[in-house]
Amino acid sequence: MSLKKIMSNYADYNLWVNQQFVNWLSPKSDELLYAEVPSSFSTIMKTLDHIWSTEEYWFSVISQKDVSQKKAENELSKEEIFEGLLNSSAKLKHFINSLSEEDLSTEIKITNPWFECELPIADYLIQVINHGTYHRGQIVTIGRNIGITDASNTDYNFYNVIKQK
Repeated sequence: MSLKKIMSNYADYNLWVNQQFVNWLSPKSDELLYAEVPSSFSTIMKTLDHIWSTEEYWFSVISQKDVSQKKAENELSKEEIFEGLLNSSAKLKHFINSLSEEDLSTEIKITNPWFECELPIADYLIQVINHGTYHRGQIVTIGRNIGITDASNTDYNFYNVIKQK
């Protein structure tokens, strides 16, 4: 299997999994989605906004394009956060799907206040999607702590199995 196929599938998965979370959380009350709990981000909506912001950062890295500044989480409705996350994931998917095998192996240097590295685009894509997976796990845990127990299976393998059907 080629790097292109793996990375395209992973980017497709990222959009699918974020859509699953939006579908799951959209009917939930604001009281639950904004309930404060001890976590790295104190509400489900803050965590989703963080996933979105981080996707935008990594998209700017791998596309080598500036992204427009988004409003702060406290200035956005839940619908705007849901839409922003899905739009960001779709943009990432389409960009990754447009790249060649060679493009995915292109190294990009990053220098910022937190770290410096020079890795292939494929590694940065793995980073951004793995980061989202980490925080989606936190969302499921936050949900369980506030009584939302109906999260569906969103594992990468599950996605691959249902995609085959």
